[in-house]
Amino acid sequence: MAKGQLEVLNALDVAKTQWYHFTAIVIAGMGFFTDAYDLFCISLVTKLLGRIYYHVDGADKPGTLPPSVSAAVNGVAFVGTLSGQLFFGWLGDKMGRKKVYGMTLMLMVLCSVASGLSFGNSPKGVMTTLCFFRFWLGFGIGGDYPLSATIMSEYANKKTRGAFIAAVFAMQGFGILTGGIFAIIVASAFNSKFNAPAYEVNAIASTAPQADYVWRIILMVGALPAGLTYYWRQKMPETARYTALVAKNAKQAASDMSKVLQVDIEAEEQKIQKMNEDQSGQFGLFTKEFLRRHGLHLLGTTTTWFLLDIAFYSQNLFQKDIFSAIGWIPPAKTMNAIDEVFRIARAQTLIAIFSTVPGYWFTVIFIDRIGRFAIQLMGFFFMTVFMFALAIPYNHWTHKDNRIGFVVLYSLTFFFANFGPNATTFVVPAEIFPARLRSTCHGISAASGKLGAMVGAFGFLYLAQNKDKTKTDAGYPPGIGVKNSLIVLGVVNFLGILFTFLVPESKGKSLEEMSGENDENRGEAEMNQPPSNNNNRTVLDV
Repeated sequence: MAKGQLEVLNALDVAKTQWYHFTAIVIAGMGFFTDAYDLFCISLVTKLLGRIYYHVDGADKPGTLPPSVSAAVNGVAFVGTLSGQLFFGWLGDKMGRKKVYGMTLMLMVLCSVASGLSFGNSPKGVMTTLCFFRFWLGFGIGGDYPLSATIMSEYANKKTRGAFIAAVFAMQGFGILTGGIFAIIVASAFNSKFNAPAYEVNAIASTAPQADYVWRIILMVGALPAGLTYYWRQKMPETARYTALVAKNAKQAASDMSKVLQVDIEAEEQKIQKMNEDQSGQFGLFTKEFLRRHGLHLLGTTTTWFLLDIAFYSQNLFQKDIFSAIGWIPPAKTMNAIDEVFRIARAQTLIAIFSTVPGYWFTVIFIDRIGRFAIQLMGFFFMTVFMFALAIPYNHWTHKDNRIGFVVLYSLTFFFANFGPNATTFVVPAEIFPARLRSTCHGISAASGKLGAMVGAFGFLYLAQNKDKTKTDAGYPPGIGVKNSLIVLGVVNFLGILFTFLVPESKGKSLEEMSGENDENRGEAEMNQPPSNNNNRTVLDV
């Protein structure tokens, strides 16, 4: 046991992988399953919303959401998520992980249902209420990021901690996959029951009145997985690291973990009391001491997550071109409204099966073998290589005969994002900061990522528009073109490589060793001991 470390924390560090580890992964992971379902299912139904609420009589193509409305519907959840990450991250350190955990889940359940019940018959009424509820849905989702990561890191043993936190995050892949599969089922059922002609055959009849139920059902089902895990979240005891190191309740921490680990653990109230008496090591977030010890670490976790999400969420740039090029999604006018939902959902499901989900689970398998640093560096490196490989010969890829190669490179970029920084940027902030600031610092890092997501999803949507004004998408000004946008994204990924060097490797180390809390606690304990002739030690300052 490391000197200065409490017995209860050491017991968690060296515990063999047990059943409670897997239940914790499922309970925390179902939150991420729901997060991914709720965040990504909107992309399945935005085309349908355009057809239903923005139809123009006599138009050659089906109705689409205006750029401002599309940006609001897709982006408002990101704004809510960013706000929730900061707020609940801070609250998780103030009130405890468990108390706040139930709040975020209930918010997600209520707002998932409310999003599907968005009221009003006018486009403005429906979109306004949809955006309102998706903001608060995002707020709840945001809270799940720092809390799930922190809870899993504080429950795990140090040998397999990375794999456990990555497994929680990997549930995102299954959330995206389930969203696609459920949309396929709903669209197939409605299409067989209310078969409608293609838009080019009969524009009005191509959108069956019952299509309005399709998007509402898809959005509301997101409440189910969150609701099913609420009871189990409430049954989880508070993490021992919060109870012992932040709440300073040694007896409760020992009692909780004795039940979880099924071993007898000494309470060590005297040690906690000594730690309480001397608060010299208890520096806050906005202090010179935090800046000195963890300033570069926080800069590393925020910048790498920011840069990763710019690249990750800008995939919308060429996703629609890929789907159309390989025949997964034919021209909109050749389909009816519900069939279009089916085709989009099928495309997203195939991408999830062959690229998204495998990437996540490669990280789970290898993160405790080769380390966080190596995986993140490798991921950013290959994302840079593939982005430039797409960008530099971009005109070559636009020829019909070469589109399959483009799809392969696109899929590999996505794979190395998930078997790379998309997972590690989530794992590392939950491991390297002190317990009293862990949830807050993870929330700040995650919020930085969501800021990058907004730049990627919306900034590049405008940036990637054709330089020729006559060839831009409806409602968009001219941009720098897809080729130049891909070059910019290649540079973004290269910057990710550089900033990764600010992030320390946490493989195989205890949380207290990474954060320097062992040294703080040892220093406090020694300051309370009487001096002796042969014990003139200096406190290590890590």
